[in-house]
Amino acid sequence: MSASASNLIDQPWIPVAWLDGKSGPSHVSLRSLFLQAREIRALAIPEAPAHSAVLRVLYALTARITALDESGPGSWGDRREQILEQGFPEQSIELPDGRQAGIVGYFDQWTHRFDLFDRERPWLQDPRLLDQCDRNRTAGVHKLVMSRAAGNNHSWFGHWSHEHLVLPNLSQTALSLLTWHYWGAPGGLSSRAVGQVSHHYAKASPLRAALSYHPECDNLFLTLLAGLTPPDGDVSRQSDLCPWERDDLPNPLEPMPEPQGPCSRLTACSQHALHLVPDQDREHTADAYITWAYNAERIRPEDDYLIWDIDKDGKTFPRAARSSRSLWRDVDALLLKQLDDSSPVQPKVMDHAFDVSQYLRVRALGFEQDASQAANRQYVDSTTPVLLSRVEEDVVSAELPVRRLRELGELFGERLELATKEAWLTYTDDKKNDPGAWLDAAMARYWPSAEDEFWSRFRRLNRTGGVEDSGFDFDATCRAFGRHALDAYETVTDSVTRTPRGAKAVTRAKAIILAALKDPRKAMAQPRTKRAAGK
Repeated sequence: MSASASNLIDQPWIPVAWLDGKSGPSHVSLRSLFLQAREIRALAIPEAPAHSAVLRVLYALTARITALDESGPGSWGDRREQILEQGFPEQSIELPDGRQAGIVGYFDQWTHRFDLFDRERPWLQDPRLLDQCDRNRTAGVHKLVMSRAAGNNHSWFGHWSHEHLVLPNLSQTALSLLTWHYWGAPGGLSSRAVGQVSHHYAKASPLRAALSYHPECDNLFLTLLAGLTPPDGDVSRQSDLCPWERDDLPNPLEPMPEPQGPCSRLTACSQHALHLVPDQDREHTADAYITWAYNAERIRPEDDYLIWDIDKDGKTFPRAARSSRSLWRDVDALLLKQLDDSSPVQPKVMDHAFDVSQYLRVRALGFEQDASQAANRQYVDSTTPVLLSRVEEDVVSAELPVRRLRELGELFGERLELATKEAWLTYTDDKKNDPGAWLDAAMARYWPSAEDEFWSRFRRLNRTGGVEDSGFDFDATCRAFGRHALDAYETVTDSVTRTPRGAKAVTRAKAIILAALKDPRKAMAQPRTKRAAGK
């Protein structure tokens, strides 16, 4: 029997980049991806939120295929080490209670649940929406594909017409479906009626506005293994279920089922219900229903790939995706365990990633969005150099030079912002006059040079294993970041220094930067509320 044209196990839909010397198609199926993972360098998904969503699904599938979805039998770490040596098991592996591991075993067992346009249980969709939603008020394909213009969102990569629809193909549809499940907006969508409950309000998806961090190695095989976290001892594959493994669809009038382990945390926390309407060829999507999944309070589960910041009341919240914030400013939070009750909580995945590779990169993937409204602004996609290892973890834990590097860089960014605002307001003598033109220009000059300075000094830290001398020079680092701030400030304000009024305003405000240069420790000790917010 030939495979369905919309079955994601055997139809190509995932964009990939191949290792040097290897070649293959630009898109692969799930089965091909796992069979050829050692030859694939990385996913080549241009949309950062879709990239992060696909990685989460692939982590869950990796755990299932390797039987690393439970802590036993034996040591979970030893079993992962065995997979590292032997590769993903291709043939079927019999597990208790009729479950199958191995590439062939798992995909053959669940192939009927991976069809994007299946009439009974389409993948990650709710076919009940055909009866529970108004068929005359669907979302449409422009709403489904977030990079197209719909509602208040602008069009990102092209111009789209409602009169001449360009229907998304299988790959575009699957990636858009995943983006909605992980990054979908709250607010009004299609109205859904279930029993006596009828409304159109959906809650925000679990990763809405967040920044997700993923270890990245030299090939996709290593990357997927590095992205796994060990399940707790009481996790069972019989209860820790992915949505496509459930016998029944969830009850929308009850709260979202609590995740029972890594696989359900990775795949079963969506707050949105979707149903795709295929075109006649069943290879494109002609329409879509998008609405609420649960008529209950939103549950934000634990996530092993987020940095969790802590507010003054002790509540945790994920670090937000900001396109203006460089990844080097998060490096210490990725490397270091939580130092105190106010320090950020390291992503759990970093506890185990180095067991796969001593040296790896960390890729930050996110979507700068409004957390409580439907506004989407910018993708965030950046990668650290190959510099993160246990050796560096030992080094930075002594005198915390990485944290000091980051703090000094941010200190002078904040002082530059304060000085630029002060100079502008003094020069114009109008508190309502927006200093945005000067401020944007100063920040655009400072942050790239500060990033280069950070990585240059980071590379020079002592990596011999001794923690007595990390090679970090506080005073020299202070002078370097201060010089970058002064250069940016002087360049931006130079045009007004030829008048007495302008020269006076610029010189007085410059003292804000010079004060931090004179006594950086005192400046760093000031409460952050008294400093400018980091750009």
